[in-house]
Amino acid sequence: MIHMQFAEHRAVRATFCVAFLAFSVASTTRADETTQQVAPIVAQIQHADYAGDQAAMQKGYDDLKTFVEDQQLASRVRYWRGFAQWRRAINGFNDSVDLKELEQDLKTALDEFKIAMEKDPTFVDAKVGTISCLGFLAFMNRKDQARAKELVGEILTLVKEADEMASDNQRLIWVRGPILWNTPPERGGGQDKAIENYHRGLEISSKIKASDDALQPSWGKPELMMSLAYSYLNANKPDVNAAERYARDALAIVPYWHYVRDILLPQILAAKAKAQ
Repeated sequence: MIHMQFAEHRAVRATFCVAFLAFSVASTTRADETTQQVAPIVAQIQHADYAGDQAAMQKGYDDLKTFVEDQQLASRVRYWRGFAQWRRAINGFNDSVDLKELEQDLKTALDEFKIAMEKDPTFVDAKVGTISCLGFLAFMNRKDQARAKELVGEILTLVKEADEMASDNQRLIWVRGPILWNTPPERGGGQDKAIENYHRGLEISSKIKASDDALQPSWGKPELMMSLAYSYLNANKPDVNAAERYARDALAIVPYWHYVRDILLPQILAAKAKAQ
């Protein structure tokens, strides 16, 4: 009788294990299939960002709506929807898009990043996007000191949290650059600190192995180069040669980058010609 009970228990455990493994395999297969559908849309959004294609970024955002309820991938889907709207705003600033439209894009991005953080509290890149969006909103509300101060407070809290989670995240380092640039030297910021920060990010990015996960953010290296080019051009003591070098390095990675190719590099070359 005792032996029969043991045998029954073993049979139950075995049945449970088989059922669990079957469920796990099925879940993984579904996630893989969904990733294969989502990855090309993510690639489209990133290409559109660099190309400055506002319509394509919006299309990518809309196309991802189909996948927002996927429990396993929801945080990443929401992130990339937020990314599309965030980058629409950044590109819009460069191309003089109406400020009300830019503000709406930023608010939509913040909504998506908020959900991404709720779905995965360890997902630091959703905080990175949030920090940058809040920074642009603070800039847009700079004449409203109370609102700007409120936004800056939110930014500093998020930066602290993100630093504690992943201080070597190259995208976090990138979004910290403007904060340092606009912070007085006596408070730990300044142009030199911002440039040093970008160099640190670039050094880290050169050591990072590319992820096999198509939905995991891996961008950052060309953005750090672009920011170094901008910083060297606009510093109190400009270095146009360094600015040109980093702009061309960024274009070597992303040759079709609208902002660098059509806006930043011509500004650098004009400054260089003027200095000669």
